[in-house]
Amino acid sequence: MPLDAATASDAGPAIAEVDAGADASVERVAANATDAGAPEGMLLVAGGTFTMGSESGGEGDEHPAHPVTVAAFWLDRTEITQTAYDACVVAKVCPPPDAAILATFGGLFRGPNKPVVGVSWFAARDYCKWKGKRLPREAEFERAVRGDDGRRFPWGNEAPTRERTVFETNSTEDVATHPTGRGPYGHEDLSGNVWEWIEDDYDPLAYSRAGAAEGKPGTCDEITAAQNKLRAESKQGFTGSNPIPTECEKSIRGGAYNYPAGGLRSTNRIHHPPSFKLRMTGLRCAKDAA
Repeated sequence: MPLDAATASDAGPAIAEVDAGADASVERVAANATDAGAPEGMLLVAGGTFTMGSESGGEGDEHPAHPVTVAAFWLDRTEITQTAYDACVVAKVCPPPDAAILATFGGLFRGPNKPVVGVSWFAARDYCKWKGKRLPREAEFERAVRGDDGRRFPWGNEAPTRERTVFETNSTEDVATHPTGRGPYGHEDLSGNVWEWIEDDYDPLAYSRAGAAEGKPGTCDEITAAQNKLRAESKQGFTGSNPIPTECEKSIRGGAYNYPAGGLRSTNRIHHPPSFKLRMTGLRCAKDAA
């Protein structure tokens, strides 16, 4: 699905109702953040096996649903803010965000506590490395959103609301201002506000490969061959409304401020070349727990 799209499939697998209210989220954040080994600003995502993808609805690249096992890892509680990213620019490690993007709509995307946007995958990777971290893998991101109960959105199965997240609007908002939208481990803004760059190459057939149970995509050569095959079979739409890639692109996850409610679903997969800088794409970092 393209990042500027205004439509999205809202169909998905039937899953049990989840009670993920604000009080429970506050308790999880407090308990997680007091862990003596917690890196500053990060919350632990428990290791384990969860269901990734879906059996129906969405796009072809979201199928089939399958078990994936991930190790425990730390994930930034919030999307990286402009203030945090600017420190990397001052340190001469990261390139500045795209100035024209920040100036869009009279500067609506500027703000010290707004998520940084207008940065490439390479810049996102460099920021995380500078912080002694890394970008999350695609399976890790979905684990952080879905937890153990296979929820459709970070907060549960209930439809997105303005209280829970930022969607169907024209700009981002300050991070961590929608506590009722927290994920199962206490993370903020996992769906909506901005899309987030992912470490993995985007693989439309990742869920049917030998490494699927570990959340591993194919090699770049395997990915290119798969994309060429989909194109030859006229399967445009299998990877969303964007054209089927002709190169190895990077995965992007989490939905954004300009997306409709259905596009924020936990299984939605997006892809773009790593050099792209977009006003709806930012980042957060991960770190191994062991």
